[in-house]
Amino acid sequence: MTPTLLAAGAPALPHTASNGQLLLAVLLSIGAIVLLITRFKLHPFLALTLGSGLLAAVAGAPFDKLLASFSTGFGATVASVGLLIGLGAMLGKLLADSGGANTIADTVLARTGPKLLPWAMALIAAVLGLPLFFEVGVVLLVPIVLLVARRGNAPLIGIGIPALAGLSVLHGLVPPHPGPLVAVDALHADLGVTLALGLLIAVPTLIVAGPLFGRVAQRWVGPLELPAETAPAETAPVEMEKRERTPKFGAVLATILLPVVLMLGKALADVVVDDPKATVQRTFDFIGSPLIALLAATLLGMLTLGRAAGFDKGRISETVGSALGPIAGIVFIVGAGGGFKQTLIDVGVGQAVSEWSGKWHVSALLLGWLIAVLIRLATGSATVATITAAGIVAPLAAEMSTSHAALLVLAIGAGSLFLSHVNDAGFWLVKEYFGMSVGQTLKSWSVMETVISVVAIALILPLSLII
Repeated sequence: MTPTLLAAGAPALPHTASNGQLLLAVLLSIGAIVLLITRFKLHPFLALTLGSGLLAAVAGAPFDKLLASFSTGFGATVASVGLLIGLGAMLGKLLADSGGANTIADTVLARTGPKLLPWAMALIAAVLGLPLFFEVGVVLLVPIVLLVARRGNAPLIGIGIPALAGLSVLHGLVPPHPGPLVAVDALHADLGVTLALGLLIAVPTLIVAGPLFGRVAQRWVGPLELPAETAPAETAPVEMEKRERTPKFGAVLATILLPVVLMLGKALADVVVDDPKATVQRTFDFIGSPLIALLAATLLGMLTLGRAAGFDKGRISETVGSALGPIAGIVFIVGAGGGFKQTLIDVGVGQAVSEWSGKWHVSALLLGWLIAVLIRLATGSATVATITAAGIVAPLAAEMSTSHAALLVLAIGAGSLFLSHVNDAGFWLVKEYFGMSVGQTLKSWSVMETVISVVAIALILPLSLII
């Protein structure tokens, strides 16, 4: 059957692209995106936009329909994911500026002995990683890691790897982080089920890639000289002002976990009640929707974090407002990725992938993981890898059960974390903060990311056989 262009708002327009032509279009467009990002240092938003045009041109799609497809995908993605990224950034900024992050760290570390420090750092990173973007989490956690290493005379890599693993696992596998959110949207997966299964996979993955691998990485890298007290100039966090009032541990923890509890409550109500007309399920469907859950947590954070730290109304408003500027680039990248994804679907690539996977008898979960791995290795961007892989395999999720669609999201997220190396900004961020050489960073950070990816998919595949 000849693939058709299905741009929203326009009649289906048949074209003559064969599966071979579509494969060539995909390879050329992804290759162009990789080249533009890595060789020419073009911003991913522009690279994805140009890549969408090349995809449509090679596939033989009319350019007027290309504009409709790209605009539809961009708008739908920003509308569904951009709002959540903004609210998550606001909550993360409140957590950072109020001292809530330090409250969590100080409370956990005060109750932890020297032998349990790696486990404590993994726990702190996992809790703080729920509302924080990876880069923000690194900026917040590295000073804590350095402080703990100095106070406890502990090996830097031994406690640093568990902290980085906690952030990375949450970033790749657990909503409401941008990557998993985009994949949930592209595959029409259930967010609550994805969150529940993501946490289920994240815990053992974090144990293996964090405290356990940390011991191995410590031997591979050897002792490191603790960096100076100050962070690297380009990414140094703003010094926290000394204040008498700080948020209470229980209030901070409740605020962080509120959106998780609400979204999990919705998923549980969908399973237990299973009646869309029931008042209980309708209530949980509303309060457990990602937008409402994150909005509630952000509003609560203004009180439990902002007011508790002594911020007046003006300071709280300034804090949440300042969170939006730094994420503009992320929102545009995600939006352009949505446009590229929609173009992939509308020119018939998804249909072709469905046919190929059926002929080759390749597991959709493994296919999604492999595609994400290849794009991650080429571009260095976990978000670009997630967006592109989700767009390519999206049609495979159409006939999947709710749980398997969620597992496909997680498989793609796991693949997007594979082997961070020199083309990934996170690689250099970790290298500079920990004062390591390129070789030491490859032995520790890069291998840790690979362990996360492989362990996660190794857990996801057998889980798909029993649920």
